[in-house]
Amino acid sequence: MAGVKVGEVAPDFTLPDQDGRPFTLSSMRGKKFVLYFYPKDFTSGCTAEACHFRDAYEDFTDAEAEVIGVSGDSIESHVKFREAYKLPFTLLSDEKGEARKLYGISGRLLPERTTFVIDKEGVVRLVFSSRINMKAHMEEALKIIRSLG
Repeated sequence: MAGVKVGEVAPDFTLPDQDGRPFTLSSMRGKKFVLYFYPKDFTSGCTAEACHFRDAYEDFTDAEAEVIGVSGDSIESHVKFREAYKLPFTLLSDEKGEARKLYGISGRLLPERTTFVIDKEGVVRLVFSSRINMKAHMEEALKIIRSLG
C-alpha cells in the first residue's frame, strides 16, 4: 500500500474525537500539527509514545503546533487512555481504519506506528515510521515543527 509522502497535501478525513465530536483534518488549515498513528491504547509502546508527546506538549504549543493521535480504539477507550496518562492532546477514533487506509498505514493486526508533520498549508513535511523507537517519533516531529517557524 502506497503511503502519503513528504510534499503531498495531507488527505482530509473526519473522525470522532475522544469527546465524540467530529474532527475534520482540514479544520487544521493555517496551523502546524503532528498527526501520529499508533496501534492501540494502553499497550506499552503506545503508552510510551503518547507520554513522550505529553511530556513535550508544551514544546509543541510553544512552537504554535498541535498534536493529534489516531488509533482504531473506541471513543470510550480514548477517554480512559487520556485520563490515565493525563494526555493534553486530541485522540481520534478510527475504528473502521478509514484514515489509516487513506494514509497508507499498513498492518491489519498490528498497524504501523507512523508520524506525520503537516504545515499550515496542509502539506506533509515529515513521514516517520518506527515500531520500536517511540521517543524518536516525538523528537523527529518536534525538530521539523521548529524548522517550520
